[in-house]
Amino acid sequence: MAAGAPSETAWSAGGISSGGSRHWCFVRIETDAGISGVGEGSGWPRMVAAGIADLATVLIGEDPRNIDRLWHRMFVSQMGHGQTGTPGSGAMAAIDMALWDITAKSLGVPVWQLLGGKFRDRVRCYVHASSTELAVAAVAEGYGALKAGNIRTAVDKVAALREAVGRDIDIAVDLHGPPWLNAPDAIAIARALEPYDLLFLEEALAPEDLAGLRRLRSATDLPLAAGERSALLWGYRQLIGEGLVDIVQPDMGRVGISQMRKIAVLAEANFVSVAPHSGTLGPIAEYAAIHLLAAIPNALIHERFRTDWEGRARVITQPLEIVDGHMVVPDRPGLGVDIVLDEIAKHPPDTNIAAHTEKYLSAYEDGTCGEALYFQPRRHRARLRRDG
Repeated sequence: MAAGAPSETAWSAGGISSGGSRHWCFVRIETDAGISGVGEGSGWPRMVAAGIADLATVLIGEDPRNIDRLWHRMFVSQMGHGQTGTPGSGAMAAIDMALWDITAKSLGVPVWQLLGGKFRDRVRCYVHASSTELAVAAVAEGYGALKAGNIRTAVDKVAALREAVGRDIDIAVDLHGPPWLNAPDAIAIARALEPYDLLFLEEALAPEDLAGLRRLRSATDLPLAAGERSALLWGYRQLIGEGLVDIVQPDMGRVGISQMRKIAVLAEANFVSVAPHSGTLGPIAEYAAIHLLAAIPNALIHERFRTDWEGRARVITQPLEIVDGHMVVPDRPGLGVDIVLDEIAKHPPDTNIAAHTEKYLSAYEDGTCGEALYFQPRRHRARLRRDG
């Protein structure tokens, strides 16, 4: 389905995709026992939907409680197509969530109970704040952590936010791994941000630039976070195993409960925290993330929008409860939520690729957007502090 843009960030609907919206992909699995389960897949939702339809053929007739075996069955079935991309893993993630939902419902327990029980009844959240006014409003509502994201004015923005909310509120910065930011640039920005006591610096470099991340790791004491564009356990092995990050950010819609649980265990063994990416996801994946974060010892924080598209609450049977900047862990069987098919049908999907709008192209240096490059050499280094 197509979903509108959140209202409190620098995003605009036209800056998200050429169809003018985000896209969410939900799945419902029915069983012959009369129990159904729901899930959500991301990583290119329209492609994920096609993958789900193909994967269904290897699941029909199977026992849905054999979750890990069925995950491997789906994974092996993709061997001929390549196995580490986010669309394929997003399709498995959606089905995987639904299988956990079914299994927990069959036992009459919430999903977090199957994950080993919960460490906490509430999960701390941070919200996006694109201005000091929004930051102050969020703090007044009880949020103790904020995130700013602007690849051209990060230092100035953080300085203004810190002055507005004081020293006791956590601030994270997301640089979005832009195409023009290389290791020397990221190091300069990180050092300029060090006086502001960041919760973490996120996606300072493109995810493929592990050598650059190693240079950044050795050049700054800021906590580093990354991983939202990776898929499956193997996509996080170097980030975690080499100590390149302090916080790993798997996306629940791109990896699913089974894989995120394993990623969290690998992170725990390496003293790395987990703060899932959730900015573009719909409400089912958010439910799954809260169950997972309740059940792992190294959960740091959950990402959400303070005010999202108003239709978000209508596509599910019950929104998550938010109290003092925390999301209350649900106690209902399964994930504790269902999708509303009639409402979803009112928002058919459209084109789901990034649009070459002014906002999208602002990631590039002035005058170079027409080149449409992924990696771009920095040509105006003297302007780094003004642009970064």
